[in-house]
Amino acid sequence: MINPDTPTGRTADRVRPRWWIYRGTGEPLHDTRLSELIPAPPPWRRFADGDVLPPPPQDDAEIVRRLGAQWPDRALSDAAWHEAEMVNATLLLRRPLLVSGRPGTGKSALAYRISRELRLGRVLRWHITSRSTLNAGLYAYDAIGRVQDTATWRAGTGEDDEHSRPPEIGEYIQLGPLGTALLPYAEPRVLLIDELDKSDLDLANDLLSIFEEGSYTIPELLRARRRDPTVRVRTDDPQGEAEITEGRVTCNAFPIVVMTSNGEREFPPAFLRRCLLLDIREPSRDDLAAMLTAHFGSDAAEQWGGLLISQFLERGRERGGLAIDQLLNSLYLASAHQDGRPDDILRMAETLWHRLDGRAWE
Repeated sequence: MINPDTPTGRTADRVRPRWWIYRGTGEPLHDTRLSELIPAPPPWRRFADGDVLPPPPQDDAEIVRRLGAQWPDRALSDAAWHEAEMVNATLLLRRPLLVSGRPGTGKSALAYRISRELRLGRVLRWHITSRSTLNAGLYAYDAIGRVQDTATWRAGTGEDDEHSRPPEIGEYIQLGPLGTALLPYAEPRVLLIDELDKSDLDLANDLLSIFEEGSYTIPELLRARRRDPTVRVRTDDPQGEAEITEGRVTCNAFPIVVMTSNGEREFPPAFLRRCLLLDIREPSRDDLAAMLTAHFGSDAAEQWGGLLISQFLERGRERGGLAIDQLLNSLYLASAHQDGRPDDILRMAETLWHRLDGRAWE
């Protein structure tokens, strides 16, 4: 029996459950789409069932930048198994996933792994600050720009010209990451809400109705619906556009929402009740080796990876944890100095592995 408390425990003897769609391997689905595999949502999580938008754009360069170009074939560690289990529960229940853990453990990368494996296109990212509001995540309206352009139109062409119309209101509205994710796509968009615990105290509560209803209104379009019932607006995707009717947006497939938290604050119980919770554990030796191989290839990972990983894990235990990108940086420099001695490589790595709490090494 595998001990779940053992960080290097393996799942090679386990058979992935049949209900799993996301397998956690990193390899994209072949010759099929998520919509062909996923069952219907629970009755209380069904939303619009009308016309859908074309698939979102791909962003392979960003996926490779964050995850590497390869996906090593390996058995899942216990931590990776639990992660895949929670992602699949999120998919089937159509609920947001709140991912917590120490900074630097790869919480944000989960959204990109889901998108790559399920072939869901560009990840929408909403980076949260203390000034972030729900409205900013949904859409932005440039009222001043519209007033200025309307005044210019009136001064130039004039309202008496029957062949001329003032600027369309849709030209001054751009959907944010959350607003774009809730558009009616055939398959769910992946939305990363990064560092939610840095938000204002009210943001988590403001998200409740959005997560429950899967829809929102744009008051500016609602007021103009008699003259312009259907308006084309810009989305958060590059050159992206979408039509909105009667000022209301309702999702077709509820987005895959990955929210990250560094554990710096507590969230309201009502908010937590509507989320699934995943605590990212410290990566094992095999997890780190797979990450290095994904970014640098097997040759570089084999040459210096073992040496660096051993020292990295030891220093992390001594100093309260290190960030994965610190290990990636050290292997990159080691690969650039292939003729270096192990002692030189480790000494150079030590200069990169600074404490994350700002304290000096003891």
